[in-house]
Amino acid sequence: MTSLLKEDITPHVRYLPAWLKQDLPDREKCGVIKRILEKKDLHTVCQSARCPNLGTCWGQGVATFMILGDTCTRACRFCAVASGKPLAVDSHEPEKIARVVAQWRLRYVVVTSVTRDDLSDKGAGQFVSTVRAIKRHTPEAKVELLIPDFQGNAGALFDVVSSGCEVIGHNIETVRRLTPLIRPQASYQRSLDVLEHLGRMNPELFLKSGFMVGLGENDDEIRQAMNDLKKAGCHILTIGQYLRPRDSVRHWPVQRYVAPQDFERFQKWGLDLGFRHVFSAPLVRSSFLAERGYDACVRVAGDTFSPKEMG
Repeated sequence: MTSLLKEDITPHVRYLPAWLKQDLPDREKCGVIKRILEKKDLHTVCQSARCPNLGTCWGQGVATFMILGDTCTRACRFCAVASGKPLAVDSHEPEKIARVVAQWRLRYVVVTSVTRDDLSDKGAGQFVSTVRAIKRHTPEAKVELLIPDFQGNAGALFDVVSSGCEVIGHNIETVRRLTPLIRPQASYQRSLDVLEHLGRMNPELFLKSGFMVGLGENDDEIRQAMNDLKKAGCHILTIGQYLRPRDSVRHWPVQRYVAPQDFERFQKWGLDLGFRHVFSAPLVRSSFLAERGYDACVRVAGDTFSPKEMG
């Protein structure tokens, strides 16, 4: 086993604990994916957010596409994605992604984006175009969207729920108390409202959200966040360890490394609350093995495929 991730958070915390170490990735497979994406000028959240699972996913030929460029209009203190003034929207991006999906013969596709508060529709139109392009080239593919809050814009939310995707996720990222510190341009309540609105606009969708631990939250706040998400209508919940981007002083420092047995405890809490799938482990991220959540929801819904019955 070789550690891929190192952090220098405080003088006495230099290396990640053993449970956060991973095998080195298959360089050949990862190299093929990287070349294809670079050739088509496409971005993945795997690279831009420095995801610790990049080697695992790319080694299996899986990637999460990140649309609307690689520069975010917000500067959240947990996120490694670059912030600043974004470039113009690439109108050819949806078609390029759809062709890659067809080339890789993907059966499950996750599409996310940077936050684009500068756009009149907050980027919703590009999500819609991407879903429809994927479905046109690969009709059997299931599509999961991981969206920003669109500043709560009802029209933008309605557009994405009408896009033809199967799952929509929007992350609260952290507990209520820490949100102003971690996500200063966002709102905990607005994120919950977004999820609730999505469910009301299209009850046939599966809804997903997630948050990180290790930011300074306590167990009571974790339980409350779970309760809030369940009340907002979420079916799928992800919980993972926050990892500060290496060599960064701007980002929030890790307050603790949460042990694997604690993640197992969080999973039990979530299942007891009634979530249909809870993926809780140190290296879990929103889009990691995302198809598992969808499959779990479909199994519960049965042949009728009706999220309404799931509560």
